[in-house]
Amino acid sequence: MPTATAPRYSFSTLFPKIELGPKDPILGIQEAFVADPNPQKVSLGVGAYRDDDGKPWILPSVRKAETKLIASPDYNHEYFPIIGSAKLCKEAKKLAYGDDAALDNMVALQSLSGTGSLRVLFGFIKEQWTKASPYSELPMLYFPNQTWGNHRMIAAHAGLKWESYPYHDPKTNGLDFQNLMTFLKNVPQNSVVLFHAVAHNPTGCDPTQEQWKEIAEVVAKREVAVLFDSAYQGFASGDFARDAFSCRYFRNEGKIKNIMLAQSFAKNMGLYGQRVGVVSVDCNSKDEYEKVMSQVKMIARAMYSNPSTHGGKIAELLLTDAELRKEWIESDIVTMSNRIITMREALRSALENTLKSSRSWKHITDQIGMFCFTGLNEQQCDQLMSEHSIYLTRNGRISIAGLNTKNVNRVAEAINAVTK
Repeated sequence: MPTATAPRYSFSTLFPKIELGPKDPILGIQEAFVADPNPQKVSLGVGAYRDDDGKPWILPSVRKAETKLIASPDYNHEYFPIIGSAKLCKEAKKLAYGDDAALDNMVALQSLSGTGSLRVLFGFIKEQWTKASPYSELPMLYFPNQTWGNHRMIAAHAGLKWESYPYHDPKTNGLDFQNLMTFLKNVPQNSVVLFHAVAHNPTGCDPTQEQWKEIAEVVAKREVAVLFDSAYQGFASGDFARDAFSCRYFRNEGKIKNIMLAQSFAKNMGLYGQRVGVVSVDCNSKDEYEKVMSQVKMIARAMYSNPSTHGGKIAELLLTDAELRKEWIESDIVTMSNRIITMREALRSALENTLKSSRSWKHITDQIGMFCFTGLNEQQCDQLMSEHSIYLTRNGRISIAGLNTKNVNRVAEAINAVTK
């Protein structure tokens, strides 16, 4: 009797039904920009700071820190421990919550910029929520109705469900505060609500300090979990304390427990490719601290083992070396923030005063941070790209950092042309 022979497979037959993944919308737009032969093309899609010549800018404090780091006889490329730089973690907590805040029971771990920090936190929620919390089901993650596109992807990758909450009002291009508060007053307790700490991406619409206080009061009453995504501290206004108001108020005055925070130093240190961030989880006791730290380390170990040494050491120096920290906070951050604010004013002035646009562009200067949510629709965005070689995401978001004194008037003229 013949013996059945098991089918033979080659590698090429393992994935015959695999589907082509969608292109990243921002990277796809950047590819189109690169391919455009127009010498006057403008890229307003990528969220990275540029100087007035449209070039990447290494912060002078970062350049000095890197030089000092490499010149040190102790410099090497050995692994960091799982938590990364302990000094960086300590200073990052203080940067977010204040030098006088009691932070000994706050877990902190260096991670891979904002994306990696969020993934660690989402992984922690996925692994520990039903084991350690009073709830038998995983929480719903709530993101603003307009939010950084990767939030949803990271949540799905971690195995968590998400829904949107009212935040941006397209009619006003501002914060939909009334509907936001209505949502928060009724949000299920078994929830994690994500807030952008400052310079909301993509809208640039932030609550006022008084509105943050109202939000904190409602959140505290509902006893939902809070997760802050902080990618623009200092970069938004040029003032680190002002940009940290939401985090500091929620914890120090609002008395909200177990706040989770994902910090990125890509924007405010210009360390985009170095992938430097810090994850923190506020704990209520030393025992809770030890247990949470052990679990967060296990998640990081399984994901990437160790964070960046070179970028981490640069960030550590900027936060611990008195001269470098002073230059970073008082000069470099202010330089970037002021240029962004100046470009907002220039774009609005060109549209309203020079071109006499029939629309109000007040929201350009009302918004804050790297991005502006222009209010342009998809058709208008497509026109800007195809007819004017001005590249932006199709939801109308532009990176103000892509504007400079040489192109801002041309961009204004194009926006005016497609909105008549």
